[in-house]
Amino acid sequence: MTTAYRTCPFCEATCGLAITLEGDRVAQVRGDAEDVFSKGFVCPKGVALKAFHEDPARLRAPLVKQPDGSFAEATWEDAFALIAERLPAIQAEHGRDAVGAYFGNPSIHNLDGQLYGRVLLKALGTKNLFTASTVDQYPKQAAAAHMFGAGTLVPVPDLDRTDYLLMLGANPAASNGSLMTAPDVRGRLAAIRARGGRVVVVDPRRTRSAKLADEHLWIRPGGDALFLFALVHVLVAEGLTTPGDHLDGVEVVASLAEEFTPEAVEPATGIPAATTRRIARELAAAPRAAVYGRIGTTTQAFGTTASWLVDVVNALTGNLDRPGGAMFPLPATSKRGTGTGRGARFGRWTSRVREAPEVFGELPVACLAEEIETPGDGRIRAMITVAGNPLVSTPNSERLTAAFDSLDFMVSLDVYLNETTRRADVILPAPSHLERPHYDLAFYGFAVRNVANYSPPVLDKPAGTPDEWETLLRLTAIAAGAGPDADIGALDDMVAADAAARAGVEPDPARRGPVRIVDAMLRGGAYGLSIADLEAAPHGIDLGPLEPRLPEVLRTPSGRVELAPPALVADVDRLHAAMAAPANGGMVLIGRRHLRSNNSWMNELGPLANGPNRCTALVNPADAERLGLADGDTVRVRSRTGAIELPAELTDDLMPGVVSIPHGWEHANSNVLADEQLVEPLTGTAILNGIPVELTPA
Repeated sequence: MTTAYRTCPFCEATCGLAITLEGDRVAQVRGDAEDVFSKGFVCPKGVALKAFHEDPARLRAPLVKQPDGSFAEATWEDAFALIAERLPAIQAEHGRDAVGAYFGNPSIHNLDGQLYGRVLLKALGTKNLFTASTVDQYPKQAAAAHMFGAGTLVPVPDLDRTDYLLMLGANPAASNGSLMTAPDVRGRLAAIRARGGRVVVVDPRRTRSAKLADEHLWIRPGGDALFLFALVHVLVAEGLTTPGDHLDGVEVVASLAEEFTPEAVEPATGIPAATTRRIARELAAAPRAAVYGRIGTTTQAFGTTASWLVDVVNALTGNLDRPGGAMFPLPATSKRGTGTGRGARFGRWTSRVREAPEVFGELPVACLAEEIETPGDGRIRAMITVAGNPLVSTPNSERLTAAFDSLDFMVSLDVYLNETTRRADVILPAPSHLERPHYDLAFYGFAVRNVANYSPPVLDKPAGTPDEWETLLRLTAIAAGAGPDADIGALDDMVAADAAARAGVEPDPARRGPVRIVDAMLRGGAYGLSIADLEAAPHGIDLGPLEPRLPEVLRTPSGRVELAPPALVADVDRLHAAMAAPANGGMVLIGRRHLRSNNSWMNELGPLANGPNRCTALVNPADAERLGLADGDTVRVRSRTGAIELPAELTDDLMPGVVSIPHGWEHANSNVLADEQLVEPLTGTAILNGIPVELTPA
């Protein structure tokens, strides 16, 4: 038996795995005790890598839809030939925008999709790009772009040195971190408390993370921005601010906060004014503190505003870019900056029907159905989906399903037949994670410690199976008019040369594919590493704790932190209106995350799907008594867009007036209830928390 080491590809935590092999069979997967970052920690998802690799449902050959709607296996040559026949013809007749593309969350967990997906999109030349990011995270990244100049400049809490952590709408004990790469969050939270620090969680549900905290505060869904502004009000009014250097707009923010007193926001947040004042004072008094907000703060009506205010509080308490506060990682593939740039640029084009502005080069996925349904120039007639299941994971999924059924042609790159890929004419699978190299190109940019770890393939691919990057380049050649038989090696050389030029190095002629690109980025990066260095360090290289990086990290035209960006200042009027609006008294829906799931694509995987039913509607007992529900009863949950039925699970861990349902389950999908017309206006991100719903016994 032999042991191979690799980084887990299933979530943002980047945990190290030790994989025991008996020949070409995986005997066991466990945590790598010598990994420089995770130090042996592993969650159920990492252990499930063996089941994923062996899953008989995982696709291993291309599938082509037959006239009767069934699928038949095809050769790679025949699959590409069909795509080459159909896709360019649609663009030739109807224009480049007639082909839309959707990239799902698993794309960010593999190098091929990250590095070569953008090459395909450039060849397609379509403005109709959609990703899962407008379902969950773009408000946070948009706020960062407005404040710091780039969407990748998201400050992360320095968990290992902080004395006080305030978390809003985040459950990292279940998610293993989100826009905060931190293996063993449970242990890191315990360490804060063990060294005399304090952890406070603000959430409508008493989550797994809240149960690990010193204090849990109930908050009405959607009230986070109001609560944060009230913290700002107290900090300013009581003279508790200690803003650091490189900040513009402190006076503007102080003025904006004047009317958001703790007493004024209390009816909308449900948090007592005295508690809000105490939390503000504790943040100001803590030697080192950090505020962190995640999906509960971004998938709501004030997602970008709440995300902005998280870092306003960090800045005003002197904890931005400070050890133990909110800091900027320096990944090994990044260069040090110059401190200036072009800043955020959004709205360079709009969607055809709703005229929703572009954000980070893509359109809100809430607009996708109407862009397929509505006749006229630019109508989407064909789709390419990459590692995503939008018919389950996006708003008003029933409408989007009907829209996909009307497409003229569809191609999916995916390893499973799911609700989305079943609509495709051609499905192109990818190798198993164990058959490809891995480097967490995106997540090290959000890591709570600077590390680097490269994983070579553990097993050989089956004969005749192309790497995913080769599949993406073949599609690129088709989109560019070169046909399916183009010289993929030459195309890869062009991609590598461009990446190496941007890194300021020469590409390594001995390597191919994404590894060659990452090697160039590493050699041109801040630490001067290489793939060879990482190959010699199978447990990773520890590059040290986060270090202060202002002002060189900034990409704003002014070279300073823009604490009062005009777009966010303008949104404060909308927040005033929400503060003044009376509560409707009805039930509202929020989502929830579980340690054993990862969005929609792992919910049915054997060892993760075992155990009690997790697709339930959590209901507070007081609401259940009022509605005539008993534990285990089937409840019907209805919104403007549809209705679902599922078991009710009564719990005191949910505040009254709220129902919580996980997303991504095909048999009871909460996104049937999400309204594609309800979006956060600054980014077009779907509103998934705080949706008005009706509950009745089924």
